[in-house]
Amino acid sequence: MTLQHLLSVFFISLLVTGCTSAVPQKEAHGTGNSSASLASSTSSVSSARALESLPSELSIPYFSQMNLTGTGLTLTKVLRRTDEYVQHEIRYLSNGLAISGILNIPTGDGPFPLVIFNHGHISPSIYTVGRGLRREQDYLAKAGFAVLHTDYRGHGESDESPMVEKTYDGNLEYAMDSINAILAIRAANLARVDASRVGMLGHSLGGGVTLAVLTSHPELVTAAVLYAPVNADVWENFSRWRKEREKDDRTEELSGTRESNPDFWSQLSPQTFLGDITAPILLF
Repeated sequence: MTLQHLLSVFFISLLVTGCTSAVPQKEAHGTGNSSASLASSTSSVSSARALESLPSELSIPYFSQMNLTGTGLTLTKVLRRTDEYVQHEIRYLSNGLAISGILNIPTGDGPFPLVIFNHGHISPSIYTVGRGLRREQDYLAKAGFAVLHTDYRGHGESDESPMVEKTYDGNLEYAMDSINAILAIRAANLARVDASRVGMLGHSLGGGVTLAVLTSHPELVTAAVLYAPVNADVWENFSRWRKEREKDDRTEELSGTRESNPDFWSQLSPQTFLGDITAPILLF
C-alpha cells in the first residue's frame, strides 16, 4: 500500500463513513470550563478574552483559552484546473493577520470533508504559496477531500509575525493560523466544503503544529496524520533545531532552559497534554 493510498483510506474511514466513536469533550486546561463551544463556533474560541495576534503567554493551557478568530476567507484566483478538482489561491484573516494558502476543491456537488495541511520547515526566503506536500495535496483532492494548505504567517504572501523578541514559541503562532483556517472556512460557509468533518495532516515541523492544535483544541479535528513529525517535547525541538538556525535567539535568556525553568517547557510541550487528544492519529 502506498503512502497516498494509506492516507486516503484513513481519512475516508474516519471522515466520510463517520466511524469514530463518541468521546467526551475535555475540560479546558486549568480552568474547569468546557472548551466545547469552539466546535460550534464559526468565528472565535473565547470571545471573553482580548484578541491577540500572538500568544502573550507561551503555554498550551493559555493557548487553549485564547480568543482565536478566523474570518474573511476569499478565493483570490484559480491556480489550476483538473478533471478532478480546482486549486484556488486563498487569503484569510488569522486574529487580524492576512494569511495566504491554497484550497483544492473537488469537482462535483459535495460537500466534501476538509483536510488541513500543516507544512514542515521551509525557509521563508524561498517559500512560495502552497509549497510543501504537493503530492499529498493532489492525491487527497482526487480522492474527494477539500484540501486547505495554510502558508502560516511570514510565509508566501502572508503577513509577517508581530513577534518582536526572537524567542521560541513551540509553534503556537503557526497553530493559531491552522486553527483559524478551519474557523475561516466555517465562517465562509462554502457550499461544497464540509467544515464539520475536519482532518489534519502535519509533516515535520507541521507535525508539531498539529500536536499543538490537537492538545489545545481537540474538538476541532476528527482525525489526524503525523507524517515524520518533530518531537512532542518542545525542548528537544528547540535544542536540536532552533538554536542551530537562529543564532541571535533569546529563548534561554528570557525563558530559561529545561533545567532552570522546567515548568515553562512542560506547559509549552504537547507531550504534557497528550491525554487530552481525542482524534484517532495515524503516525508514520
